[in-house]
Amino acid sequence: MDPSPQTRRRHVFAVSDATGDTCEMVVRAALSQFEGTDVILERVPQVRSEEQITDIIARARQAHGVVVYTMVSVELRQCMLRAGLGTGVPTVDILGPILTRLSEHLELSPLAKPGLFRHLDQAYYGRLEAVDFTVKHDDGLGIETIDRADIVLVGVSRTSKTPVGLYLSFRGWKVANVPFVAGIDLPAELFQVDARRIVGLTIDPLHLRLLRLSRQRHLGSSSLRTYTDADEIKREIREAQRMFHAYSWPVLDVTAKAIEETSTEVMQTICLRTGQQRGSLHVD
Repeated sequence: MDPSPQTRRRHVFAVSDATGDTCEMVVRAALSQFEGTDVILERVPQVRSEEQITDIIARARQAHGVVVYTMVSVELRQCMLRAGLGTGVPTVDILGPILTRLSEHLELSPLAKPGLFRHLDQAYYGRLEAVDFTVKHDDGLGIETIDRADIVLVGVSRTSKTPVGLYLSFRGWKVANVPFVAGIDLPAELFQVDARRIVGLTIDPLHLRLLRLSRQRHLGSSSLRTYTDADEIKREIREAQRMFHAYSWPVLDVTAKAIEETSTEVMQTICLRTGQQRGSLHVD
């Protein structure tokens, strides 16, 4: 005699034509809403034939289970639906309705490429990792692991190092930035980084002074006299530029440029020097 519905363990098959990561992730997220339910979750990846579907449906029927699936092939999705209806096995198509509606709205056909959603997941988590790295390597932080950066930005204060770094990180670049301060040596770890990955940022002294005066007013502090002194700013920028040229680091002028414009120039520079490319990049 079969156990009662109250005591029987539920069996869910997470079926995919690729790795099954996306399907399992969705199923687990849904199951988290049913506390106390005893569920056996079995992932069945690389299902790409009607014979495999028939076998899965037979197993699900015997286990009194449910089949949840992600398949980009229309034919395989229809096969799974027919097999489930024909045997009384409940089936849940996760991606089918989404792909159908998008196809109708965009008037395009999906690529029907197994594993594509896994690649999208990897790209998403890659961006998260890049953002995390960039935040932890802002303004000279994390100097001991700066050699892992894809890009290192060096410049005096208020040359857009932080916003440019964050913008690039959302496109998958791991960015570190190191402030140049007149009279203070740059960290030794910086010179262990591949010089092709280092970019110097400079700015017009008058424009920089306006930015620093605005920051000074915002902070409400009058103790930053040298920070906003015109002659000190010119000296600071000259020293930074001498440093950049001494180590053959490319120099980009950020004066009155949008973050997007500077970021694109940085990407172009790194691509031309290293061949590395991420995100949207058009090199003239």
